[in-house]
Amino acid sequence: MTTFTALDPLDARILLALDADPDATVLSLARELGVARNTVHARLHRMNAAGALGEFSRRLDPVALGYPMIAFLSVALSQASGPEAVAALREVPEVVEMHATTGDADLLLKIVARDTSDLHRITTSLFSVPGVVRTSTSISLATELPPRHGALLRRVAEG
Repeated sequence: MTTFTALDPLDARILLALDADPDATVLSLARELGVARNTVHARLHRMNAAGALGEFSRRLDPVALGYPMIAFLSVALSQASGPEAVAALREVPEVVEMHATTGDADLLLKIVARDTSDLHRITTSLFSVPGVVRTSTSISLATELPPRHGALLRRVAEG
């Protein structure tokens, strides 16, 4: 995990402007924000190098790739195999997000699937991962709030 210094109000304003227009050039951002082009360029470069900016593919809707189903899996691991199991689960293309958690399960996975048969194939295949002891699956019926950061960016932009 990359660590970085918290974004300041100008960083947040730059990112909000990019959210509004992902194709904006550095020059157009500088004009819109009333700062020097080199300032915008340096800020974007610093945020990217520090790991504050994620991959462009995170913006992609899995539905566009033919994966309209979302499920969340709680996964219990054998303590001796934890790191190896995590490494193996990272290799499963349909696992789009993974969090280490407290409670009954060790991991929470967000999985995308083509349909229920595909979800069954994926969840069944996870038991071939050494160290996976138990899973529990919940299917998402609707996305009530997609991942968002705009509200947080506005708060930081306001100082």
